[in-house]
Amino acid sequence: MFESLFNTTSVHTSIPLITAMLTIVVAFLLGGIISLTYMRTCEKNGYSQNFSLTLVLIPMVIAIIILLIGSNVARAFSLAGAFSIIRFRSAPGDPKDIAYVLFAMAAGLACGVEFYGYAVLFTTILCLIMLILNFFNFGRKNFSQRLIKITVPEDLDFEGAFDEVFEKFTDSYQLIKVKTIDLGSLYQLVYTITMDYKTNQKELLDALRCRNGNLNITLALSGDEKE
Repeated sequence: MFESLFNTTSVHTSIPLITAMLTIVVAFLLGGIISLTYMRTCEKNGYSQNFSLTLVLIPMVIAIIILLIGSNVARAFSLAGAFSIIRFRSAPGDPKDIAYVLFAMAAGLACGVEFYGYAVLFTTILCLIMLILNFFNFGRKNFSQRLIKITVPEDLDFEGAFDEVFEKFTDSYQLIKVKTIDLGSLYQLVYTITMDYKTNQKELLDALRCRNGNLNITLALSGDEKE
């Protein structure tokens, strides 16, 4: 074993052209399937085109690397040294995006070691699982927390003025902030509410408008909106 580590000429691997071309073609097709599955399971306009293209390239790149390394340990160490000088800079990604990257790498590894049948089988099964989970909205919460800002006139007794509306349309609510605006002529009430996804937001806003004199109301899309 130690002799094989230091004897770079002891292992010589030739790559048949047909094998190399087949590996690249299969890796490309599998990368395309993985990329299409990623786009299908993302929300509309919620994915990056560059990331989709990357998912197509990753299996081919990994497969080519595995082909070039073969069983040559010296090449493996040389390649590791070459990659160690590369620095990647990117914003933290979605955990699902990371899973797709690992998925694409696994497909490339299977192609690189010429296990084409297993690569196709595993890719097909995992893509079907992802599509099924997406179809059933697996892991999606039935409730969402929202932030709502209600402007009321100065002469309105706002304490408890909207409790009846919130009890009808939400599962829970809490007044977290009160501040004056427009030189003290108006009040702004900030509530956090927990509501079902099926709740009609227009009916909620209309009911609130009837009680605040039709002044401004802001319903944030998420509960973590900055003030």
